[in-house]
Amino acid sequence: MQNSRRKFIQTASLAMVGASLKPSSLWSNTNTIADTKRLIGIQLYSVREDMGKKPLETLTALSKMGYQYVEHANYINRKFYGWGASDFKKVLDDLGLKMPSGHTVMTARHWDSVAKDFTDAWKQTVEDAATLGQSYVISPSMDEKLRNTYDGLMTQLEIFNKSGELCKKSGMKFGYHNHDFEFKEKLNGTMVYDLILQHTDPKLVIHQLDFGNMYGAGGRAGEWVAKYPGRFQSLHVKDEIKSAKGEMNDGFESTILGTGVLDPKAIALLAKKIGGAQHFIIEQESYQGITPLECAKKDLEIIKTWGI
Repeated sequence: MQNSRRKFIQTASLAMVGASLKPSSLWSNTNTIADTKRLIGIQLYSVREDMGKKPLETLTALSKMGYQYVEHANYINRKFYGWGASDFKKVLDDLGLKMPSGHTVMTARHWDSVAKDFTDAWKQTVEDAATLGQSYVISPSMDEKLRNTYDGLMTQLEIFNKSGELCKKSGMKFGYHNHDFEFKEKLNGTMVYDLILQHTDPKLVIHQLDFGNMYGAGGRAGEWVAKYPGRFQSLHVKDEIKSAKGEMNDGFESTILGTGVLDPKAIALLAKKIGGAQHFIIEQESYQGITPLECAKKDLEIIKTWGI
């Protein structure tokens, strides 16, 4: 994600592994999307400008392309792209779309350290996610102040687990989506992403592995899937090319699947085999002169040939 997305969401080498691992049992109820079915979707940040100007027309276009699943990146004052949860669900239903997951940043304002409980704002986030039939409530970031010390990170991860307990009551799981710092920073001599995976409960917290965000920081998605099999129920499927600046200020930006320096097909198939992957969410944030909607169409056509 770009620095602009960080601001946006605040306000609004593959390892060869022969053994297979069954994904952990996932919580579900009549209000959630069954996690036993693999699905291909799109993160709506991929078409963020279109969603900002004409959300209904954009969702209609995605549906006509063949998308059946979307993931939101806009939840402000209990509104999704301007609609309340029930109204947005109707919009999606009318278009034959479902939303199995969504991004809402968990911040310090969501946890009351005195009461040792979530604030109403986070409880409402979970409630609205359940209304929409989500399986995963995903935070694409964490509190920067807490993550800078080992004890602070442990506090944040315990809150993640508690959010998983809260989500479980509505038949969902909490999720965390990586950026780049997790693969550059260490605390007490251990890589931050290792700590995140080691101290979150797999029964309560899933991890959405973003292929692209980690690349410029030295993270290789296939290696992490092999290191922690069964832990990545959701993926942000991306490819990357060299860039003057890059979305993470790392010299790389996302591009149409299969045209960059990654091997997203191989990563996705490995994650399908041993990573526990159920949700394959396309995200492209840079477009190289092609319109975002045309990129979304090409990405869907390509991923459908992978045999997921």
